[in-house]
Amino acid sequence: MSDPAIQDPPRRRLPFVRDKRQRTPAVVTAVDLDGNTLRVCQATQRSGGPVVTKLASASLELPPDANRTDPAIVGPAIARALAKLRIKPATLVMGIPRAQVVLRSLLLPPVQNAGELASLVHLQAGRDLPFRPEDAIVDFQVRRTINVPQRATQAPETTPGSPASASPPNPTQSTSTSRLEVLVAVVKRDTITFHQQLAESAGLKLAALGFLPHAHARCIQACHVADTDNAFALVSLRPDEVTIEVLSHDALLFSRATNFSASPDPSPTDSTDPANSPVPRPESLSLVQHAARETLRSLHAFSGSEPDSSITKIVVAGATGFEAELSTVLADRLGLPTTHLDPAGPLHLTGDASAQAPGALAALGLALGLADRVGLPFDFLNPKRPPVQRDTRRLKILLGATAGILTLVATFGIRTTLVRRETERYNQAYAELMDAEKKRPIYRRGILQGTTVDNWIKTGRDWTDHFALLSAVLPPSEDLYIKKFSVTGQGSLRIAVQARSGEIIARLDKQLRAAGYDVKPSAITPGSDRYGYDFASVVELLIPAKLKIDITKLKTPARPADDGSLDPALMKRGGGA
Repeated sequence: MSDPAIQDPPRRRLPFVRDKRQRTPAVVTAVDLDGNTLRVCQATQRSGGPVVTKLASASLELPPDANRTDPAIVGPAIARALAKLRIKPATLVMGIPRAQVVLRSLLLPPVQNAGELASLVHLQAGRDLPFRPEDAIVDFQVRRTINVPQRATQAPETTPGSPASASPPNPTQSTSTSRLEVLVAVVKRDTITFHQQLAESAGLKLAALGFLPHAHARCIQACHVADTDNAFALVSLRPDEVTIEVLSHDALLFSRATNFSASPDPSPTDSTDPANSPVPRPESLSLVQHAARETLRSLHAFSGSEPDSSITKIVVAGATGFEAELSTVLADRLGLPTTHLDPAGPLHLTGDASAQAPGALAALGLALGLADRVGLPFDFLNPKRPPVQRDTRRLKILLGATAGILTLVATFGIRTTLVRRETERYNQAYAELMDAEKKRPIYRRGILQGTTVDNWIKTGRDWTDHFALLSAVLPPSEDLYIKKFSVTGQGSLRIAVQARSGEIIARLDKQLRAAGYDVKPSAITPGSDRYGYDFASVVELLIPAKLKIDITKLKTPARPADDGSLDPALMKRGGGA
């Protein structure tokens, strides 16, 4: 997969985020079709990482001649098997086998932007596909950053005044450039549609669609089989398929799958893995012999593409019953440590889950991968895509139209606000006007009283002293009261009085003259009011210049006990005298 001159620096993960990375689900259910067996694994995320909560398997109730490529037939069988296991998946994940995926290993310039890297991957991957690019679903994983050496010859050095041939050329110097090693997986769109229809026929909703070889690698990582970066081979046995993968820590370096019952017309599916093709099965060839032969072919193909990487051990996985025999055969032929993997111990599985673990490598890896916060490295249902190229001209037109609409909306909004504000001010002013209209008589009376006071002030006399003098001179209120007190333009006083009898008004003339006023006599007229005062008269008083008033010597009549003239309630009802 890489050039022999490539030197690998320490492995590290690159910062990359999938375009549609959803929130980690609470419980993940992985479903794997292993021949006529449905293997189901459930996992959840905890503080220490994802853990397996349930592992089970059930037989698919399918007729021997059933068409396994028809989702309408296989889907209901999956639903019946899940119902038998009493499992109701909320977040379902399935995996695509290696035989249906085209793998490519690309060396690309180091790109930090995820969208640019996705564009480069799609451009390179679409050049030599065995089907149309529009029918391809492409996803990829950044494996590592490597340094690729480049050779460059430096020009001969010369000194001033000497010919160029006088000094020998410098030796060739080598430089290196960094490159991203990207593992690209391509699958046909029909395969994605098949799995979606399969989940729909089973009454389930497919949340993710992973890659089975990477599911194996994820389970191997959880089992701590790869404690170092040394490469090792994983041989997975299924009833009708043998998968050989070369792993290094958690990275997939090589993958090849062969169908145990394939037709004798192989066709390569991986240009970087020329040995990856279905192999016909002679009738006399057993499963162990077939798996051993395909393992030897795959390891030879890997050593040819990766001469700097060597296989340090072989791990055999599966639940066909031939794993122990295959381990013995491979150990004898290759001379490498060979073990049979049982995930039950490293994953702390007990009971029935422990018995199901050897054959559930793919289901375990899919569930643990999706339940992990990092997520699946390959998800063909939600692949990493290049950014959508936008039509800037159309975008500008839309932005201009949007700006115009926003301007109109803002204009009408401001206009509506101003109209509402002025309407409120108008209503407030109108309410004040109506209130003032109701109080116009009060305002008019106040204006007249103010005019009267101004006239009093202009005459230069203290009319309140005269009012106090009259209050002391006039008879008590039981006999007489003043209805009106005014000042004429000539500076004289005019008072309108109401008395109980004419004799009281007649005596009033003498009392006013005795107080110092010049009295201008007036007629006494009968004028009964509601208080029982039956006589009225208007008296005009001329004020002599020699009249002096000392209010300290004045004594006014005592107020009657039932006087209500100062009671506002009685005055409002007109009850005060």
